[in-house]
Amino acid sequence: MSKSLSRIYIHAIWSTKKRLPLISSEIEQELYKHLRQELLKLKCEPYAVNGMSDHVHCLFQLNPKLKVIDIMKQIKGSSAHYLNHHYENEHVIWQRGFSAFSVSKGVFPIVKRYIENQKSHHEK
Repeated sequence: MSKSLSRIYIHAIWSTKKRLPLISSEIEQELYKHLRQELLKLKCEPYAVNGMSDHVHCLFQLNPKLKVIDIMKQIKGSSAHYLNHHYENEHVIWQRGFSAFSVSKGVFPIVKRYIENQKSHHEK
């Protein structure tokens, strides 16, 4: 085979420091937009980005040339830096670490819907 094919989907979750509600409604859409842009820069197609005031979920296609830990370091670091320099009254700090799970093609739509519906999921 002369070309390689990789379709690995990752569901990543991380929290604010001490699970404090640091992601205000004023900044959440800018945060999600920034995370999507960072994933695209890394050639990791974002499919869903959403969360709550104390955590974030992302579903993206893994760039096979990168390690998950390097992707997470980049998107967490750049997003905290971006928010803390563009919003005077906000100070977002991420908790160390993250969770990342591979997602099969069969459950991909379920995970995507779960991430997109975070607000209603957490109301229950």
